[in-house]
Formats: sequence, structure tokens, C-alpha cells
Amino acid sequence: MLLVGVGLKRMPHLPGVDAGQAERESLAELEELARSAGAEVAGTIFQLRDGIDPATVIGRGKVEEVKNEARLRKAAAVVFDRNLTPVQQRNLERGTECRVIDRTQLILDIFARHARSREGQLQVELAQLNYLLPRLTGRGTQLSRLGGGIGTRGPGEQKLETDRRRIRDRVRKIGQSIEMLRRQRSLRREARQAVPLGAVALVGYTNAGKSTLFNALSRATVLVSPKMFATLDPTVRAVRLASHRRVLLSDTVGFIRDLPPGLLAAFRATLEEVQEAALILHVSDISNPRHAEQDAEVEKILAELGVEDRPRLHVYNKIDRLPADEAAALLAGNGNLFVSALTGTGLEELLRRIDQAMPVDPVVRLRFRIPLADGRTLALVHALGHVLHSEVNDSQMAIEVELPESVARRLKVRATTTPA
Repeated sequence: MLLVGVGLKRMPHLPGVDAGQAERESLAELEELARSAGAEVAGTIFQLRDGIDPATVIGRGKVEEVKNEARLRKAAAVVFDRNLTPVQQRNLERGTECRVIDRTQLILDIFARHARSREGQLQVELAQLNYLLPRLTGRGTQLSRLGGGIGTRGPGEQKLETDRRRIRDRVRKIGQSIEMLRRQRSLRREARQAVPLGAVALVGYTNAGKSTLFNALSRATVLVSPKMFATLDPTVRAVRLASHRRVLLSDTVGFIRDLPPGLLAAFRATLEEVQEAALILHVSDISNPRHAEQDAEVEKILAELGVEDRPRLHVYNKIDRLPADEAAALLAGNGNLFVSALTGTGLEELLRRIDQAMPVDPVVRLRFRIPLADGRTLALVHALGHVLHSEVNDSQMAIEVELPESVARRLKVRATTTPA
């Protein structure tokens, strides 16, 4: 593949930042995306322009240069680091005599490779069809489906219209299937919510290490890969905190700059986990020099999902990749959470902060007298609570304990105890 990036000279830039620097960084990210899609990158071309050419984005002269470069490097396709209109894509394919792909189409291809669940596969297909529909072009003027009997003779449908109708029919059927799966997922979520467990969702830029952190906290075996968008289907596991509360931790799809709105809508399953979460863990790759810009993109998407005001912890991951002196200075303490999901550094502190921040099923301190014969209640208190003090008097135990509020309610109902 030959990658093409475009920057604008007149775009506002930060002091000390060269014109086109952000676009060059985006082109480097496109290279990572292409490799995640299994492509071999033959080379890159970057152009700084006064304005975008409405017909070809890069202008006729540059199109000729791209054509020659693609031939020289034997590139089977040209990938543009921006979203192309159907007209621009057609003009570029004619001018370069190569298959032309834009950023959205490349991301859709990666999603198609990584979707594993039935719903994920349907969502990818739906997004692909919605992307393809406005890009259909007629191939010849031959007519199709001409009738052969009385009352059926006529002009028939052009192939283009037939293709559009078939795509619309398929889109409708996929939408129905996804809606049925969504209802089933809602029933499963309602069953989970019957038990007072808070939900914690991991969010962050793609390849920030969310799945590695998820595995480290939950002892799960979710696929971990350096490729972008390795996680598409939501995964949920229970995690026990120091207060003996259990929370449901969910791993979600990574975000990326210029993520097409259609993809946000398509991956409703994983994004619903974010919208239902009581606490959001925003995971950043502290070793990435562009992590501040990546964090800003994540903030934009959280705002689009309507969860920007949800309780949140910012977790700076991959501290093991920093120089030892820099990592030690950060770990010395400035209120932020610095962890290494790979080595386990900072995970105990992270679990403690999650415990403090969870608004669901708060921990309460109670004092009870429990009959010594009630071994079941004693076992429940020790298993699900933190015993601060206990003392035996006659046939009863006076106990002071910190418990999740839901467990305290169960004890008051089940046990014949009275406040001390």
C-alpha cells in the first residue's frame, strides 16, 4: 500500500508547532492502522496545501505523482489519511489507475478482521454497507431482470438500482437482527443489575493497554495484541475489591481520532457498557509522546456518548516503558495513577482508588451482637466484610465491621441481631 497524507498551511497551529505536524503524526498512525490490517506499507507521500482540491483532494499534478510512485513501488492500493467523498474517490481511482481507500474504509477492514461475536460481525457488516451505498457507481447501461411473460415486459431495473435495493434490504435485515441481540443483551444486563454490583468500564485510545490491564485486574485471558482495534466485542468480569465489594469490569473498543460517527453507532454493544458504568477508567499510554492529543480525542467521544460527567479515574499505563528515573519521579506521588499492567506496578493502588470512587453499594460501619451458634452469619461477615473488632460475651459475639451496604441489609433481615 502507498499512504498519502494532506496538511493545510492555513490551519491554526500551536506556538512552536510546525504547519502540518499534526497531519504528519496522523499519517504515522495510518501506517500503524495499515499494518494492523495486514498490509505491507510500500511508502508514504505527504503534501502541504493551501486548500483541499474539491475534485481530487491533492490536485491533478499530485495525482500524477501518486500514480507514478504507486507504479514504481508496485503498490496495489493507495490509502488516503482522510475521509473521501464518493466523487473524490472515483476521480482518484481514475487518475492513479489504482484502488483508492480512505481512512474509514481501512478502519472498517480492521474491524471486520477482529470482530468475533455474531453481533460484532453484524455491526461491522452494517457499517460497511452504509459506507458502500453512496459509493455505488453504474457499470454500463445494461438492464437486468427483464420480464419474460405478459405484463412483465418493460425497461426493468438498471444494475445500479438493483444493487442499491439489495443493499437496503440487507441493511434492514441486519438492523432487525442487531435489535433482537440488543434486547437479549438488555435482559442479561437486567439480570446482572438485580445483584448490587457496580460496573466499571475501561476506555481509552486504541492500543493504550486496556486489555492487558483488564487481564491483570480480573485474571482473565482476553486477547492482547499490539495491533490496533484488537478488542471489539465487550468482555465483562467480576473483580473483588479490598472492601469485599464486587464490581463488574468491562473491556471496550479503543477510540481513535476522526472515528466515523457510523462506527460509534455500529458498536453500540461495547459503548453501552460505557454508558451503563458507574465509574469510568480512562487509560492512557504514558509512554506515547502524543498521549495528550489522544486523551483529547477520548474526551470528545465520551462527550458524544453523554458520559463526560460520569465519575472517572485517569490511569496512566505503560510506566515500565519510561526511563527508570522518570518513572520513579512520577511514582513519587502527584495524585495521578501511574501503573504498568504488564509488570503489576501500581495495581494495588488502582484497586484501592476504585474502591474509594465507586458510588454503588457504599461501605458502612456497623456494630452487631451475633449468637455464636449462628455460624452462617459469622462466616458471611468474615467473608464479605472487614472485621475491625470482636469480643465474645456469654453466647454472643459483639462485632464491629465494615460491610457493603447490600450485605448489611441482608444481615438485618436474616440474622437475629441487634445493634450493639
